[in-house]
Amino acid sequence: MSIDMNSDNDAKQSSSPDGTSTATTKSATKIRIIEDAEATGETAAAYDFWRAGSGRQQVPGIIKCFGSRPDFLRRIIELGNTIHFSEGHLSRRYKEMIASYVSYLNRCPY
Repeated sequence: MSIDMNSDNDAKQSSSPDGTSTATTKSATKIRIIEDAEATGETAAAYDFWRAGSGRQQVPGIIKCFGSRPDFLRRIIELGNTIHFSEGHLSRRYKEMIASYVSYLNRCPY
C-alpha cells in the first residue's frame, strides 16, 4: 500500500516489506520562519506593528513567513488590513470566516 499526497504539507504513508505501515511527515514549509524569540531589529518592529493593529499577542505563521523581509511584511500587513478590515458589503466577521474556510480548503497550516 502506498499513499502519497500531492502537497508538501501532507504525510506520506507506505508499507514496508513485512507489510507494516510507516508514516513520515514532511516539513510544513520551505520558507524560513522567524519566530518571535529570534526576531530582532526591523523584523521585531514589524511583528510589534502587527500586534498593535490586531490586538493579539501571538504572531501567526502567515505573518512570520515574511519575517526575513520586514519592509515587505509591513506592506503586507497594511494591505491585509485594508482588504480584510475596511468597511464594505461584508463585515470583518464574515471576511475572516471566508479566509479561514479558504485556508482550510487549501490545507494551509497557518
